[in-house]
Amino acid sequence: MQSIRLTAALLLAVSSLPATAAEAVLDIGQVQGTQARSPYEGQVVSVHGVVTADLRAGLGGVFVQSSGAGDGDPATPEGLFVRVAADQALPGLQVGQAWQLRGKLIEDGRDGASTTTLVLEGGTRLPDAPPPEAVVLTGPPAQWSALEGMRVRIDAPLTLGGTDTRFGETVASFDGPLWMPSERAAAGTADFAQIASDNARRRVLLDDGSGQRDPANLPYLPQGPVRGGSVAKAVEGIVDARQGRWRLQVTAPLQLEPAARPAQAPYVPGNTRIAVFNLENLFNGDGQGGGFPTQRGAKTEAQWRAQTAKLVATLQPLQADIAALMELENDGYGPESSLAQFVAALNADGSDWRFVDAGHGPGDNPIRVGLLYRASRVTPVGAPVVLEGGPFAEHSRVPLAQAFRRGDGPAFVVAANHFKSKGCRDATGADANQDDGASCWNATRVETARQLDAWLKSDPTQTGTNHALIVGDLNAYAQEQPLRMLRDAGWVDAFAQARVAAPYSYLYDGQRGRLDHALLTPALARQLRGAAEWHINADEPDGEGYAGNNTPGPWRSSDHDPMVLGLDL
Repeated sequence: MQSIRLTAALLLAVSSLPATAAEAVLDIGQVQGTQARSPYEGQVVSVHGVVTADLRAGLGGVFVQSSGAGDGDPATPEGLFVRVAADQALPGLQVGQAWQLRGKLIEDGRDGASTTTLVLEGGTRLPDAPPPEAVVLTGPPAQWSALEGMRVRIDAPLTLGGTDTRFGETVASFDGPLWMPSERAAAGTADFAQIASDNARRRVLLDDGSGQRDPANLPYLPQGPVRGGSVAKAVEGIVDARQGRWRLQVTAPLQLEPAARPAQAPYVPGNTRIAVFNLENLFNGDGQGGGFPTQRGAKTEAQWRAQTAKLVATLQPLQADIAALMELENDGYGPESSLAQFVAALNADGSDWRFVDAGHGPGDNPIRVGLLYRASRVTPVGAPVVLEGGPFAEHSRVPLAQAFRRGDGPAFVVAANHFKSKGCRDATGADANQDDGASCWNATRVETARQLDAWLKSDPTQTGTNHALIVGDLNAYAQEQPLRMLRDAGWVDAFAQARVAAPYSYLYDGQRGRLDHALLTPALARQLRGAAEWHINADEPDGEGYAGNNTPGPWRSSDHDPMVLGLDL
């Protein structure tokens, strides 16, 4: 162990420490080392440094950093987290003070992103020392680990990709937003690996200096979470490894350039418009004002009314003739059903919305898909049809298809779908997470897509039409197997056909992508005139929704963005 040279003043300051502590004072860089875990793990050591952040109230400790160059090795971090017990008195401990601290060295967390921690046993105030300068970053560092525990200032814009208000974390990224790798490349390809690697390099979590669940406020976002795509500049904080991820414990409120909301609903040309929208669990209790809280969705009648108002404010501006909906309560078609009461709310302005009545279900899942249409604009042709059994028995929701006609135009079929989600509960075998970016239940989604393709090609509506659409929440990104299989089978991606740049409808873990899709037969694709998403939800903070601030208008009416297609029929 290398001992540092102490001035006479420092020697006097540490003379009250036990002899072993005074004999073994290490540079923080020595304690951190260059590997994932400290070479002094499990040992009792003494270090000296300047307090750079006091997070005893939030994380149970303080950060200290060497004053000056430390051990002189840029590969070893010069900062350290010091855990301070709640009943441990250090009179006058403040940010900016120099201290010699003694304790046991541990690694708290996972390999590669564990917090090198000194569990404090005692300490002595030292004479004032120059405060450590913040390391200035103009781009992602080569290794966050070389900066663990150190002050940094990021002199580059960071794009914010959503705040997890459960833990006070905001995903941020250098060089623009992050994209889900499987939205842009197939798993197992060099492109997929490159996107995933680049995401990891550019990403950093901004944290609130607290481990508290559901904090009442975020000191670095005093006005509350902001819309995804907002930009933060001159971010300052302490580099920290916690819960398996590198993060910045932010020490000053962010300087923000908020992202603008879309000024109005997108317009798409064409004489027939089709909206596609996941309602995020529209449940209406018992349909008579009671029965709350329900299995999902609103917890009170007031919340349900607020949710309904937001959903109406979403669908009406899209000026659709047909709407395919997901996550409706599966409670029949009577006047007290969630579907019937939502249609009544849509018609409060004098509109003529009707719903397709499948008689039962479809399916017996707590949530279902639904189809609405404007009676003055399109006419149903024949009866609705459903596909039951197989993957639709327990996992994917039963699809609902209905043929329509506009005027004397050709019949066309709209099939509303909601494939099995990516959640891993009860997933085994081929449906378990294969670490390919698709998460769980991918095999079920692939089989869902296969059976859906075969069913629609069998002319289930008996109209003989070659104009058909697969629309809905397919719970798979654009380059995952279910979507690639459907495209290989001849279905045309509406957004690719319409040459829409960088479409996305969902934001997960700070990464953009599409779970919601529209696929057309080649004959119908020739009639497509436009496709658009309305980014009113995925980028919006949860708190803007009906269960939070209930911001007036469509904002955060769901966790999915709606889409609209324009066709000439």
